[in-house]
Amino acid sequence: MRSLVKGFSRLSREDKVKLLLEQQELAPQLTESFQEYLHPTKQHLFNDISENIISNYYLPFSIAPNFLINDELYMIPMVIEESSVVAAASKAAGFWAKNGGFRTKVIDTLKNGQIHFTWNGDYQILNSYKDEILRLIHLATGSITQKMRERGGGIVDIEFKTIANMANTHQALIKFKTADSMGANFINTCLETIAPHLIDFINNHDQLKSNGKATTIMCILSNYTPECLVECSISCDIEQLKPYAGNYSASEFAERFKTAVEIAINDPYRAVTHNKGIFNGIDAVVLATGNDFRAIEAGAQAYAAQSASYAGLTSIDINNKQFVYTLKVPLALGTVGGLTNTHPLAKAAMQILQHPSAEQLMQIVAAAGLANNFGAVASLVTSGIQKGHMKLHLSNVLNALEASEAEKSSALKHFKDTVVSYSVVEEFLNELRK
Repeated sequence: MRSLVKGFSRLSREDKVKLLLEQQELAPQLTESFQEYLHPTKQHLFNDISENIISNYYLPFSIAPNFLINDELYMIPMVIEESSVVAAASKAAGFWAKNGGFRTKVIDTLKNGQIHFTWNGDYQILNSYKDEILRLIHLATGSITQKMRERGGGIVDIEFKTIANMANTHQALIKFKTADSMGANFINTCLETIAPHLIDFINNHDQLKSNGKATTIMCILSNYTPECLVECSISCDIEQLKPYAGNYSASEFAERFKTAVEIAINDPYRAVTHNKGIFNGIDAVVLATGNDFRAIEAGAQAYAAQSASYAGLTSIDINNKQFVYTLKVPLALGTVGGLTNTHPLAKAAMQILQHPSAEQLMQIVAAAGLANNFGAVASLVTSGIQKGHMKLHLSNVLNALEASEAEKSSALKHFKDTVVSYSVVEEFLNELRK
């Protein structure tokens, strides 16, 4: 019977591996796999990133070239395991570079933090004291926010709200700008500094204290950032879409594309997969630059569900023979701090992108998301998604089936004009090996 492990974090890497193999009854050969992917000279950097590290997990670091964004050409780094994502981004980028490129703009960069507290009073009364409370929290956090304010950031506003279905439970929703930092640690430090001053203000105020004692529940940033928004659009004459139209005319393709987008706006089942196509591109760049893709995903998916139903994040307009396709998405990104300054390849990604500001990175990431989504929808309404996807996936299938170089060469020729699936490739190799 397996027993609880005590003091695992205090063991050396070698002892962690030894205990793991014993506890899980694993093959000793796994030790070689763990050892193989340790970095020969910079492992100390990776050891500081996480806890209980026994090895490193490699993902491909790829480049999608030819992204023309606001008339500036970029080569975009992408970290993702799916080859078709990079291929689709590159193809779409090359096409749109010849047709006006991506037009982007940052709508705002506000981020949110919350102080949750209990109090028997009406939260709306607190909003009438907003200016006084703002002065109080600016004074309380002055030393913390000084450098952020010098960079154009800081605490912007405060609003009091109640928590639905929870009696006497309220929140102070505080809005921040964090310049080029993602700002999680900055926001959380500010919130924890503000909370006791806010509670003291309520509990000692002549009019407010009559409603009972206020007590802090918790202080934490929110990854829901609906005001940290970027917009990205592509547009061209409909006739210019012919390279993507397949067997359809350009106008037929445009109408089919429009219908697919409207389905995603109105059907949650389709919307989830439609948005996944956007995040194929977004997550890959976010990960390459050392940003928090889980926070980005959580915030943007909540944004997609802000109305009565979950919906696609893109919109489309076809008028006067013009095709206009737009993505609007919240992206709370940073270009300083965290992994962006410590992970060697995250630092390299920033160099490749010419050291963008946070706002520039928001626009780059949005363009990658729109490029991937455009490519996916274009495939869906013409040849279907599997034809191109499985062709690019062929090498992964061959590796999984342990094909030799000769077998891979034969398979690539055989499947050049043939539909690919795992079972079909497996059957082909079995015949080849007879």
